[in-house]
Amino acid sequence: MNTLAEIPLWKLILLGGPMMLPLMICSVFALTTIIEKLIYFHNILKPIAKVKETVFDLIQKNKIPEAISFCDTHPSLAAKILKSGLIKFGSTKEEMKKSMEEAGLFEIPKIEHHLGILSTTAHISPLLGFLATAIGMFSCFHTVQVRFASLMPITPADFTAGLGQALIATIAGLAIAIVSFIAYNYFISRAHYIVFEIERMSVELINFIYQMTDNEYLA
Repeated sequence: MNTLAEIPLWKLILLGGPMMLPLMICSVFALTTIIEKLIYFHNILKPIAKVKETVFDLIQKNKIPEAISFCDTHPSLAAKILKSGLIKFGSTKEEMKKSMEEAGLFEIPKIEHHLGILSTTAHISPLLGFLATAIGMFSCFHTVQVRFASLMPITPADFTAGLGQALIATIAGLAIAIVSFIAYNYFISRAHYIVFEIERMSVELINFIYQMTDNEYLA
């Protein structure tokens, strides 16, 4: 008799019954989102330090138009936030801060884009598994009822098919939910870190510009 590890995946999916279809759809959505967000966070975190260094260097050389042009050509989130502050160069601190906050209202939500898919998958996958358990148990009792009504002997096989279907679907639902929940919390923590870094960079930009202005005034 084959152990669980020796059974092919496609056969396990078939043994799991009809509820395996929505569970597989959930797993595809979750996996696609995880891969997409891993690539996204890798690409968004990498250029923050480089963008900040380049922009601050141009500001120090009093090349504000060049700094704005650099931000225009750079596709990163950090560049867009810094540009919104640079175009208010010469204004008050409050105006620069407000400009960057307004830009953040449009750009920062993109960081958490699609994370709702992982949250939803983590919540509904166990429910689908439990629904499969209920269906499997009903199948068992229905089989017993039919055999009893037909005066046919009831065998352990009448129970194992329905119970096996229920357990496979339940395991699949819990596994998908666990992976989705872990990924969701990881990406949320990364999103909070990025937001913190962008907010800190915005404050540093304002302080850097006004420190330079004060030094030029004193000179």
